[in-house]
Amino acid sequence: MTLTRRALLRGTAAATGLGLVGLGTTGCSGITPGRDGGGSLDYWNLFGGGDGVRMTQMLDTFRTANPGIALSAVTLAWGNPYYTKLSLATLGDKPPDVAISHLTRMKTLVASDLLEELRPEDLGRHGITADKFTPRAWQAGLVEGRAYGLPLDTHPFVMFYNTDICAKAGLLDAAGALTPLDTPDKFTDAMRRAKEASGAYGGVVSINGDTSTPWRIFQSLYSQLGGETLADEGRRVVIDDAKATQVLTFLQSLTADGLFPADIDYQGAIATFANGQAGFYFQGEWEISTYQTAKMPFSMTLFPNLYGGARYAVQADSHTLVIPRQPGRDPEQIDRALLLIRSMLDQSKTWAEGGHVPTWLPFRDSAEYQAMTPQSNYASAADGAVYDPDGWYSGSGSNFEIVTGSAIATVLGGQQSPADALAQMRGQLETLSTTASPI
Repeated sequence: MTLTRRALLRGTAAATGLGLVGLGTTGCSGITPGRDGGGSLDYWNLFGGGDGVRMTQMLDTFRTANPGIALSAVTLAWGNPYYTKLSLATLGDKPPDVAISHLTRMKTLVASDLLEELRPEDLGRHGITADKFTPRAWQAGLVEGRAYGLPLDTHPFVMFYNTDICAKAGLLDAAGALTPLDTPDKFTDAMRRAKEASGAYGGVVSINGDTSTPWRIFQSLYSQLGGETLADEGRRVVIDDAKATQVLTFLQSLTADGLFPADIDYQGAIATFANGQAGFYFQGEWEISTYQTAKMPFSMTLFPNLYGGARYAVQADSHTLVIPRQPGRDPEQIDRALLLIRSMLDQSKTWAEGGHVPTWLPFRDSAEYQAMTPQSNYASAADGAVYDPDGWYSGSGSNFEIVTGSAIATVLGGQQSPADALAQMRGQLETLSTTASPI
């Protein structure tokens, strides 16, 4: 009998009693009687900061509405550590009942047979149907036409701007809205004017010790040019050198000309914008809470469409709600899990307050959401969302983003030329593309 990689991992997970997933857990999954006989639910997520606060609020709302269900929620470390723990727990037949997965990581879990299919008849009992989700997020998450995760949001890369600095720089129209920055020249001119108005920098983006952010800004522009990185589920590297070089050369010009700082980390970028030392800040929309708390004059809008023309594209991902596979899971367990998922969808307003674009159309299409500003200013980004390419090593916080983001960061920081960074990126991705999935 041949020992497969999956069998080895499953045996390891079982033999260790899932010690790898024991950080903060209150016990393994499984339905046990609650105080009112309603059973229990274990839920895993990876939310910190403002997202974590809002998720706790949503879970408390569920507990209040369902006192007979004992809900245990565990927050684990973001990125690869989270997905390693979730995979091993499922392989060891001790998964949570419901978990969060980025859409870009969910497909790898499906390929490894670690998630339950969410069948239309089960979803229908809870009023969850495909036509109630934004089309882009719903379609992007299907695997061979089947649903395995329900998208809670789309979280795109966006542009924050200091309204006082932009007004001083003459970048706002008569209504106080930012004038379009829809070409590289217009963008660069706006950064120069904002730099003069701020007395420090035009814009800021995180570089040091951060691989995800450099990837996000590169991918947004590269996708506007129609560029792709991987094909055949990650087995081929298809970087377009001409398009990638065009984007990297442009990004390097921003730091080389002093329009952006070339040596700054995530927290430093946040502080630079918060302190009025830059007119623009480029990041995921989740930092909205930071600047609301700082009570600074700011707004948010779509990441600029510099190359796309009529075709808008921006790097994004979605948090999806999934049900990890568990032997012997019965219909009552599925229904209890879907009850929690429907509760979260119904609380899309709470989640949107943290900046994420809701995918649940009953709320996203409401007047209440349209009145939420600046959140609704960039809602259309969900339609142009470009998700990381398929591949076992791809997705948010993955080895793919570490490889690409590291190379892009050296260009932004002035340590490498675009050509050398592309050679580094291609070589490391080709190694990953010929490596078998560990699960």
